[in-house]
Amino acid sequence: MAAYSKPWMSYQEQLDLLVNRGMKATDPEKALDYLERIGCYRLSGYWFAFRERTEVCCPLDPQNGRKPRKVKEDRLPLDEFKSGTTFQNAVDLYVFDKKLRLLVLDALERIEIALRVDLSHRLGKYHRFAYLQPERFHESFSCKLDSKTGLSRHHSWLNKHATLINRSKEDFIRHNRDRYGLPLAVWVACEVWDFGTLSTLFGGMTETDQDAISSEYGVSNGRIFASWLRSLNYLRSVCAHHSRLWNRNIIDQPKLPAKGEVAALDSFIGNPHAIARPFLLLCITHHLMTVINPASSWGARLKALLENDFPNLTHLDLGLEHMGADAGWQSRNW
Repeated sequence: MAAYSKPWMSYQEQLDLLVNRGMKATDPEKALDYLERIGCYRLSGYWFAFRERTEVCCPLDPQNGRKPRKVKEDRLPLDEFKSGTTFQNAVDLYVFDKKLRLLVLDALERIEIALRVDLSHRLGKYHRFAYLQPERFHESFSCKLDSKTGLSRHHSWLNKHATLINRSKEDFIRHNRDRYGLPLAVWVACEVWDFGTLSTLFGGMTETDQDAISSEYGVSNGRIFASWLRSLNYLRSVCAHHSRLWNRNIIDQPKLPAKGEVAALDSFIGNPHAIARPFLLLCITHHLMTVINPASSWGARLKALLENDFPNLTHLDLGLEHMGADAGWQSRNW
């Protein structure tokens, strides 16, 4: 592991370095202001795509004195920027990405609340404390023990649940604890579960319960729906931590239903690049929003944002296809 050797730089030195590498700063004072308020490191995630690349190569990965192994072929980034790159290009992309994240969080809030109702209503039908009962869940969740911790995933989930309850300052939690004690009924407790807690619990439910909930959203296979929730939880984490979204490589990728089941997702089938980009998750989010609130304008707002606020970066060979948008995205039923 190499020692970190990059020096501290003043804002002016940072801008000078960017200019020396081919980035144009038509308004240096404004560029310095952005560097002071947003930070060079955060903005670098947006101008990374503006950098020149090598020809396709297959680099070697050093293996501590052993024979190096090849890694996948790729075009490696160079320090120099593509011709025509401006500082404002990066700022415009940053602003677009910020608006996109805020719009996504708006939808994920609605989805999270709907999921709280779905899970608590389904489990509450069995017992008001069903979330405590291992027999209500799939055995891989409730019985299989982790070799390192000796705990089941249900045990770990209950620890997270208890943390959320004990940390909550909500009046309704205090009222229920003071009047009825613990545990709390599932339809009360669910109100402090975050998206990750909901996603994990859904993933541990029986296939029958998963299918019953997912079918309400037009997805017959609850395991596919579980993968959607994991991916949306990842999406929420990206947005909540103000991380770059627009062309992000999605690590926890969702599974797709059979062709024709959710028509809006058919164009992604067999397209690894599109599946690994955020546009698929935006389409999944839109699909869920149309179920939760058919009158929602969220899809129209997303379309308007993509059409009007994505900066013109054609001179850098960048467009919405780099976030996974298909050629006919505008004709979708937004």
